[in-house]
Amino acid sequence: MKPDIEELRKKYIENPPEGMTSRDIRHMSEEELLDMDYFLNDDELDDDFGEEGFYIF
Repeated sequence: MKPDIEELRKKYIENPPEGMTSRDIRHMSEEELLDMDYFLNDDELDDDFGEEGFYIF
């Protein structure tokens, strides 16, 4: 199921993630927009946060 790109774009233009502006969202490619949405909304990514192991500083 392919998400509606323009619907996602509108969602993030109206309420951009912290550190971004609506202008940033307007200029993102479809792939960048889908990647951002995936990382902002994937609950599985948060499961291992803070555990011992690999960290990037």
